Amino acid sequence: MRTTHLEDNFQQKIDAEERIEPKDWMPETYRKTLIRQISQHAHSEIVGMLPEGNWITRAPTLRRKAALLAKVQDEAGHGLYLYCAAETLGVSRDTLLDELHTGKAKYSSIFNYPTIAWADMGAIGWLVDGAAIMNQVPLCRASYGPYARAMVRICKEESFHQRQGFEIMLTLSKGTPTQKAMAQDALNRWWWPSLMMFGPNDAESQHTEQSVRWKIKRFTNDELRQKFVDATVPQAEILGITIPDPDLKWNEERGHYDFGAINWDEFWQVVKGNGPCNQERMEARIKAHEDGEWVREAAMAYANKQSQKLTEQVA
Repeated sequence: MRTTHLEDNFQQKIDAEERIEPKDWMPETYRKTLIRQISQHAHSEIVGMLPEGNWITRAPTLRRKAALLAKVQDEAGHGLYLYCAAETLGVSRDTLLDELHTGKAKYSSIFNYPTIAWADMGAIGWLVDGAAIMNQVPLCRASYGPYARAMVRICKEESFHQRQGFEIMLTLSKGTPTQKAMAQDALNRWWWPSLMMFGPNDAESQHTEQSVRWKIKRFTNDELRQKFVDATVPQAEILGITIPDPDLKWNEERGHYDFGAINWDEFWQVVKGNGPCNQERMEARIKAHEDGEWVREAAMAYANKQSQKLTEQVA
């Protein structure tokens, strides 16, 4: 009876647009849902450094190199903010990373595709970060306070990433025929995986309905995907390149673009670990974690030494 009363008060607080803070009572399913979503988000930021880090040393100019390096550094920071937010829910970072490395936790399927050309840096910034912004801006109003506050800065930096990617695509599109062909090829390869980023259709999503009710999410997967398509098609027209979807057309009655069927078999294969770069990404993350063990040990030793020194001074 008491739990029902607490749950009623909890939902009333959410319906009133009040934030839930770490010390507030919350249903265990709410806590677990947040841990799953925030940790997957954090893992995506960390794994997402890999496809772009691959191009830092091969960027065509110093300006491009500096911008890409800054972007990858931002993504590391985003992972940090999100892991910190998850820790306020009572889960340790070691646990979260162990779940990533053992395959128990997932990250965005988009990062399991290879980056084979410089134009991919433009397509990722324009499409992947553009999709991320579409998904993440509403999270600034998420019901859980630490998550919402972390998203404010993340979204500001993601907007820089999206503009950087679009500018790369614009430069290529206005360049030589070979450069424009590179931009078109990158769009061809990244368009459909970008649409998959929003997750399965609402009818197939296990968590969307409850997350919307709890106001962790403000829009469903399909609503966000439609908003992304509607925003991106005019941008492709500015670039002068063609979205690889013969079924794409403006629907006057709906006031939205209709688009073709997504290959969900491919999506689930990548989610299950059978994408082009799944194994490569995990091997790289595990190696980086193992190689950095001495840094963590040194930091802990220093922290313990400072704590002991403070204790002795107080005594």
